[in-house]
Amino acid sequence: MADDRQNPLVQYIVKNPEAFAQNLAKLMEQGGKALAAYLEPREKGEVKPDTAEELTTIIKTLAQVGEYWTADPTRAVEAQGRLWAGYINLWNSSLKRMRGEEAEPAVPTPARDKRFEDPDWQENQFFDFLKQFYLITSNWANDMVAEAEGLDEHTRHKADFYVKQIANALSPSNFVLTNPALLRETLANNGENLVRGMQFLVEDIKAGKGDIKIRQTDASKFEVGRNLALTPGKVIARNDVCELIQYTPTTDTVLKRPLLIVPPWINKFYILDLTPDKSFIQWAVDQGHTVFVISWVNPDERQAQKGFEHYMREGILNALDVIRRATKEEKVNAIGYCVGGTLLAVTLAYMAATGDDRIASATFFTTQVDFTHAGDLKVFVDEEQIAILERKMAERGYLDGSKMAAAFNMLRSNDLIWPYVVNNYLRGKDPFPFDLLYWNSDSTRMPAANHSFYLRNCYLENTLSRGEMVMAGERLDLSRVTIPIYNLATREDHIAPPRSVFLGCSAFGGPVDYILAGSGHIAGVVNPPARGKYQFWTGGKPEGALEDWIAAASEHPGSWWPHWDAWIRAQEGTLVKARKPGANRVKILGDAPGTYVKMRA
Repeated sequence: MADDRQNPLVQYIVKNPEAFAQNLAKLMEQGGKALAAYLEPREKGEVKPDTAEELTTIIKTLAQVGEYWTADPTRAVEAQGRLWAGYINLWNSSLKRMRGEEAEPAVPTPARDKRFEDPDWQENQFFDFLKQFYLITSNWANDMVAEAEGLDEHTRHKADFYVKQIANALSPSNFVLTNPALLRETLANNGENLVRGMQFLVEDIKAGKGDIKIRQTDASKFEVGRNLALTPGKVIARNDVCELIQYTPTTDTVLKRPLLIVPPWINKFYILDLTPDKSFIQWAVDQGHTVFVISWVNPDERQAQKGFEHYMREGILNALDVIRRATKEEKVNAIGYCVGGTLLAVTLAYMAATGDDRIASATFFTTQVDFTHAGDLKVFVDEEQIAILERKMAERGYLDGSKMAAAFNMLRSNDLIWPYVVNNYLRGKDPFPFDLLYWNSDSTRMPAANHSFYLRNCYLENTLSRGEMVMAGERLDLSRVTIPIYNLATREDHIAPPRSVFLGCSAFGGPVDYILAGSGHIAGVVNPPARGKYQFWTGGKPEGALEDWIAAASEHPGSWWPHWDAWIRAQEGTLVKARKPGANRVKILGDAPGTYVKMRA
C-alpha cells in the first residue's frame, strides 16, 4: 500500500499476468456466447431487424446540421477552427502541467457530473487529458446543433437529442481502458470482473430475447403481492381493459366521496403501492378515503383495436358505474397520473359534453393536457416516426413494452443506461435491489389503436388543448370542465415538464390549484410524509410565466400529500361509516393486487 501511495502508476500494472491471460480467454469464450444469444433469435426469425429505419432517421437529422456547416466553406473552416482551438488550448494546458506549472483546464468539468468523480480524472494527467478532450468535442458538437441556422425547431430538438445520446455513449467513463476506476478494478481482479460482466451480458440478451435487457436492480428480491403492492383489498370488477380494485378500510369512518385512482398504463399501478412505507394508496386508506384503483391489462394482440374511447368507457366510466353500486354514492373524487391523467381529462371533457357530473373533483399527478412544451419525448414524434411505429405495431397489434422502456431510459441515459452498463458488464457487479427500479423494469405493452391515437392527438397535433379532439362523436372542450382541480407538477420532471403542466392549467374552465413538488416524475409524487424529503410550492393562480409564479410562490418542506388531503376535505368533508369491499352484493373476484398486474410483458 505504501508503494501505491508513493507511485500511483503501480495500481495500473497487471499483478498476475498468468491469471489475467486466463481470464481474457474466458472473456472471449463468454463473448462468443453473447454473440450467439444475439444471433440465434434472428436466425430463427423470432426477432426482426428494426434499427435500419431508426438509424436512417438519425442520419437524416444530423445530416441537416452538417449541410449548414459544409454548404459555405467559410462556415466549415470556422467550425473546424473552433474545434482545433479547443484542442490546442488543451495541449498547451497539458504541457504546462507536465512541466510542473499551474494550468487552468481548457474546459471545466460540469458540476455534479458523476461520471468524473474519481480523483484521477483530475489528478492523473492522462485521464484528465482524455476527459477534457471528450468534453471539448461534445461541447463543440452541441454548439454546432445550437448554431445551425435554417432548421425547424423539431429537427433542431431531434439533432440536439441525438448528439447528446452519442456523446453520452462515447464518454471515456464507459470504457475500461479510459476509466481510471474501471482500469484499476480490472487489473486488481486480473480481469475477473469482465468475465462476470460478460456472463451477465449473455443472461440479459437471453432475457431480452435477442436484445439487451439491462438489469437495473436485483429482480429476485421483489415480487408483486409478496413484498410489493401489499395494501389489502379486493378485485370487484374485470373486463378486457382493466380490473377495478377496492381497498379495505382501516378507519371506522371514511369520507363520503369515494376516491378513484386512474394510473398510467405505461408501467403498472403499483408505483402508488410499492412497499407499505412508500404506498400512497395505503396512506390514503389510512386517512379515511374509500380508495378504488384501476389496474390496466397488460395487452396483447387481443386488445389491438382498443383505443382511447375503449379505455375511457371500459376503464373510467365503467369504474364509476361499479363504484356507484358498491358505495351508493353518485359523486367521486378522481386522481389521474401521467397518461392516466390525460385520459381522465379527456373523460372529464366528454362527461361535460354529455351532462355526466359524477366526478366532483379531479387531481392530476404530472399530467399533460397541452403538449406544446412536452419535453424530449417529442423527439420521437413526427409523421415519419409515427408511421414507422404504426407499421411495426400493425404486425403484432401492440407496442412491445421494451420499446417504450428504452425510450424513457434514453431521456436520462446518464442515469438509467450507462451507469448500469458500467456496473453490470464492466465491473461485473449485481445492481442494488431497489423497488422503484424493479417497477420501472416491469414494462407493459400498449394496444396499437390506443398508442397511435395518443401520439397523434396529443404529442403530434395537440388536439385536446385546442378543442379539436373528438371522442365518441363529441368534440371535447376542456373549458367546460368547471370542477375544482388540484394539478401537481414536479420540478425536475423530464416526462411531463412543469412548464407543460403549468400551461395546461389554463385549458380548464374551473378553479385550478397548481402545486409544484421537488424532485422528478416518480420521486416527486411518491414522497411519503414520514420521510421528510423534498418540498413543494403553492402560489396564486397559474397564470403568466411559470418563472414568475415560482418567484412569488411559498415553499413548504416535506411531502405535498397532507396538503392534498386537506384540499380534498375542503371540497367535501362529510364522514360516513367505512365501506368494505363486497358490500351491496358486489361480487368479489379475488384479492388485491389482482391478476392483470402480474402479467409480464
